[in-house]
This record gives sequence, structure tokens and C-alpha cells, in this order.
Amino acid sequence: MRLITRETLPSITPRRVHGRLARTGAWAAVAVLGAGVLGSCGEDTAGGSTSSAASPPSVAAQATIEDVSGLVSALPTQQVADPPPMRVAEGVLPPTNRWFSGLAFGEKAQPVFPMPVAYTPTAGGFAVGLPTPQTSEKAIVGPALEDVSLDVGASSFEVSAYDTASVTLTMLDASGESLGTVVLVEGSPFVTYTAAVDQDVSLLVEKDDPATVEGTDVPTVTVGDRTYALATPGTIEGSTLTLSADQSVTVVAAPEPADGEDADEALAALVELASDRVTATSVTYGVGDAATSTTIAYTTAGGGPTAFVRMPHQSEAGEPSEGADAPACGLGTYATVYGSVELCSGTELAWHSATVQPAGSLDLAAVSEENRTELAEQVRADIAAIPDAPSDTYFGGKALYRDTNLLVLAEELGLDDVAAPLREELVARITEWADPDGCVDRDARCFVYDDVMRGVVGLTPSFGSDEFNDHHFHYGYFLYAAGVLAADDPDLAEELRPVMDVLAADIAAPSESAELPALRVFDAYKGHSWASGTSPFADGNNQESSSEAATAWNGLGLWAQASGNDGLAEQATWLLSAETSSALAYWTDFSLDDPVYEGFDHTIASLNWGGKRDYATWFSAEPAAMLGILVLPMSPVSGYLASDAERIRTNLEDVVGPTGSQSYDVMFGDFLLMYAALAGPDDAATALEAARALPDERIDDGNTRSYMLASIMAQL
Repeated sequence: MRLITRETLPSITPRRVHGRLARTGAWAAVAVLGAGVLGSCGEDTAGGSTSSAASPPSVAAQATIEDVSGLVSALPTQQVADPPPMRVAEGVLPPTNRWFSGLAFGEKAQPVFPMPVAYTPTAGGFAVGLPTPQTSEKAIVGPALEDVSLDVGASSFEVSAYDTASVTLTMLDASGESLGTVVLVEGSPFVTYTAAVDQDVSLLVEKDDPATVEGTDVPTVTVGDRTYALATPGTIEGSTLTLSADQSVTVVAAPEPADGEDADEALAALVELASDRVTATSVTYGVGDAATSTTIAYTTAGGGPTAFVRMPHQSEAGEPSEGADAPACGLGTYATVYGSVELCSGTELAWHSATVQPAGSLDLAAVSEENRTELAEQVRADIAAIPDAPSDTYFGGKALYRDTNLLVLAEELGLDDVAAPLREELVARITEWADPDGCVDRDARCFVYDDVMRGVVGLTPSFGSDEFNDHHFHYGYFLYAAGVLAADDPDLAEELRPVMDVLAADIAAPSESAELPALRVFDAYKGHSWASGTSPFADGNNQESSSEAATAWNGLGLWAQASGNDGLAEQATWLLSAETSSALAYWTDFSLDDPVYEGFDHTIASLNWGGKRDYATWFSAEPAAMLGILVLPMSPVSGYLASDAERIRTNLEDVVGPTGSQSYDVMFGDFLLMYAALAGPDDAATALEAARALPDERIDDGNTRSYMLASIMAQL
């Protein structure tokens, strides 16, 4: 039995560093700017991390996009969609595409899932609960439970600050005055309320019943088989908690104790950690040849450690920043929809992901002469048959991506007679999109700035992009095409720069500005992006196409390289490496050994939410759609999907039938064949035969038969 006390845990305050970072070890360390510290909207930078892995030390430039204000002001200002009701304090940028966006937007505030707890707004305050995962054939669901409620007499609330992994909510009385603040932190089993005035707080269980509080040293509330402690200096009498101004109460969700641990003693130690409330979080990263690191720093009021959980994608523990200690883990577990998560304590949570470098072309060096001849003929045919380009930002971007890949193939194969005119056409098309004044003269193939929602919207919008859905999916295609086309053309890069830089800033600005948030769509703690702009859902935010998210960061990296922005290129590599790691961990290659998957009849989860995992898509019930949306557009970085050949085969059996009797005459059949080829040369040979016979209507509008064949041939 181990009793965990503050004396046995690290108490190192995270070190914050501005500017360039010179480090020893494997990592090129880069400070990432969050959206401000709690209680403010200012700049928040933090130091990088190191590793003892053997690779040359390197120094990376600070990630930045120059003159965001100027880039934004060059665009016409326009609200393409009516803004939703917002619960956001003055001076705080609207937090679209966040894990907590459902709190900030819409007629009704939604539950959110910071992990491992869920938080639900209530009529007079809020409720906290530990979701209990329920697994069925096609879903793993952990709805928000309103186990313990705190009624503080609030009439409303607003988002008053947020940063890398935390958000502050200000509870308001009927006159709009602050009653206090709630802090939610990703990874934390704590929810903290700090009173702004002397007040009585009603403690309730299961929405309406007065809570029965047991214990004195460690007050607890039990709901079913779940126990919650209350860490507070306030006075509890019956179901009433009395707080003086500046006093806090933290609801502590008890974990399943580690083997051999005394549950009461472990909970008491957790309560002690909760008493030092989290005041800010920040993220740093490092990029090495083989591995990329992410470090989330948790800052507390007293400078001591706090508690947080390590999710499955964070299992490859990284080294803490210089001067910080590694977290103490093994303190218990929580069952979540993403599997069992381990409780740790410390000031930093660090982990490694395999490095995935941006790429704009396939490696055709080993393709045989016979196959190259076949490929050349197909490239000529596909170039001759290029359809008119769509005008909306999703399909228009995909068309640019598709035709840019055709150009790369034509140039690699020496087909200068068709490559030269195609390049000229593509440059004309992308420069039309890249005209900052385009929307002054037309209502399509151009971009505007929404000064209410604080972001860039393309005309014509699609799939809710005017409501800030899917911006990374859309803009990643433009950045990819721009990065490839301008790779050896500095003059073109300079011409494209104003609009391409502002698209990059819209989805991945390294730091917050008055016009755009930092890292709009990317959740550093969870390691992946969120696709819904306002998240009007009781299951939290969601993302479907993890592969298009990876394509976005690949495009960002290629554009950064073409435009000479070394710091942004490093950031893009981190985003790409983190996103692909989480894509494997939660979408395509999750560990089937975790008990949460018992009863789940599939090997992929095509739609992941804050509080739910679905074998479903937004657009089709076809089995092929479930996997196809997780692999398209099979870009040059899609090799990350090849981490487990047997899992590729298993995933394909799940959607196109058993090996030997599979049919790819299905939705996304072209992408599924390209995915199948990643399993090995024999699989690639079988896929190539099927690809040659695939009906034309099964070639996606973001793909060509040429590119499908080339991708498969590259795996032989």
C-alpha cells in the first residue's frame, strides 16, 4: 500500500520560455502559444521538452505567421451565416472547434467531456459525473451523468477564458454580476468552483435530491457505485456548502484504486492535490527524426502538482521539460469510452508519437518499367479528362489536390507535353482562389473574414463551413496544392502567400491574435482535431475523417516549406505526427484488448465524440463508408496507416468481406484498394489487379485512376 501525499509527489513549476530554444537531445523544441492563461486572453508560451534518444540536437525557429492582422484586413469582411447565440465574455475570441464549444454556442448549453469526468450546465449551476461506458454492436456510449450538482444561484454563465487544455466559466447572477468561476481541465478528475462573493451552495445528487455528505476530513458523496469527494475549506452542513469570497470547492471523482491501494487513503491524497487548483495549462512540443514529443504543463495556484489521466495514445511516455520531474502514475484508473485511462500526478504530462514528415509525392523509384509505361498512359488519359472544377471550398479544394497529384505524376514520368499546360492551368486556378479581393467581384472561389466569429470563410461554403465546420478538411487541400505548386517557384509562393497564410492561420495559428485563435481545431491533450464549429451536441464535439485531418497538416507543412517558414513547418510536422498517432489509437488501430470493446462488433470507430464512439458516418450507412472516410484521400503521408499489416486486413474484412471474396465495387473502393496495398507486396499485387478492373464510377472525385495505380504500384 502506498499513501500519496504532497511530500511524495513532484512540486516543480513549469518553466516558460519565449523565443528560440536551444536544447540537447533529439528534439527540435518549439514553443506553442495557447489561447491565453486562465483569467486572461493574453499570450501564453512555454518551454520545450527533451529526450535522451540518440539523434542530433537541433534548434527550431519559433512558429509564427507574420502580420495576421494585415492578412485578415486584406480580405472583405462578411458574415456568411448568422452567428449563433454566444455565451462568451467580451474580449474572448469565440471558441469554435473546441472540446467545450457546446458550452459557448447555441440556444442551450451542452454537456462537455474534459476526460475523465463530464460537465453539464444546470439551471442554477453545474453537475459533474463520471460517464459509465456502455458498449453495443455499433457504439460505445458514455453519456454525461449529473451525479453531483452544485447550485450556486446562477442565472447564466459565459466562457471568460481558455487555454491549451482548460476553460474558465464565469457564473452570473440575474444582474450579470459574477458569482464565481468554474475551471474545467482536460485530463483532470477535478472540477473547481471559486466563489467571487460570500455564498451558500446547494449540493444535490442526480439533479434534484439533496446530497448526503459523509465524512469530515474527506467529505464524500456516493451515487450508485461512484464516489465523489469535496475538497474545500468551506463549511458543509447537511446539503449546504458555505463559501467565503475567494474560497473554492473542487469536486473530485474517485478512481478505481490501483491493486493493493487503500481506496480511502488514495482518495484523501487526491483531495490534497485538488486543494491546489489548476490556474493554467500550456503545451510544448519537439520534433525529432523518429519521434515527436508533446508536453502538457499544468500550473497550479500553489505551484505544486495536480492529478491528470494518461489516455491510450499517451502511453509512450516522454521525458519532462528541463528541471521538471516525471509524473507519478499508477494511482488508479477510470473506465472511459476511449478505454481504461491511468491516473497520474505531477506538473507535466509528456508523451511520444512516431514522426511523420510532410510529403507531396509518392516514391515511384521501385516501380517497374512495365508499370511506368501503363501509368504514363493512364496519366495522359486522366489529364485529358479533367472535369470542370467545382466552386465550393470542399470539392473545389479536393479538385485542386487531385489535379496537383496528376501534375506531380506527369512530371515524375517525364510527360512534359501534358505536364506543362496542366501546371499553367493549376497556377491560374489557385491564384484565382488566392486573390484577397476575390469576393469583392464574385461570390465563389474566394475568401472573406467573419469579424463576429473571428475566422476565414470560403465562398461558396459547404458542409457547414460557414458555421466553422471542417475548416481544416477544406483548407488543407488548398495548402497542399499551394505547397506543391510553389515548392520550386518563390515568385508563385509570394503571390499566393497572403491568402494561403491566412488559411493556415485560420486552422493552425501558432499564437492568438485579435483576429484569430491559436490552433483553432487542434486539441493538444487529445492529440487530434475537432470538426464541428459550434458543437451543438449532447455527446460533445466530434471528428469523422481523421485522415483528412492528417492531410490538412500535411498541406500546412508543404505550404510552410514552400513559403520558407521553418517554424511553421516544424509545427506542422508536430500536428501531423500527433494527429496520425491519435488516428491509429482511436479510429483505425485501437487495442481490442481493452474491456470497453467487448461487445463492439467492429475494428474501427468511424466517428469519435467527446462522450461517444460510433460505427457510423454523417453521410452513409454503407460499411465501406465507415473505413473509407478514415483513409481518404490516401495522400503521400498515408503510410502512417501501415503500422499493422494484419489490422489492415482485418479492417478491410469488416467492410468489404472476407479475404478471397472481397468486392471493391463499393463507395470509396479506390481508396480502400490503396489502403489494402499498405499491408505488403502480395496485398499490393492483389489490389493492383482489382484496381485495374475497378469501374470508373468508383473513382472518387478527389482521386484519379492514375494516382490510385501509382499508390498501389509504389507498394509492390
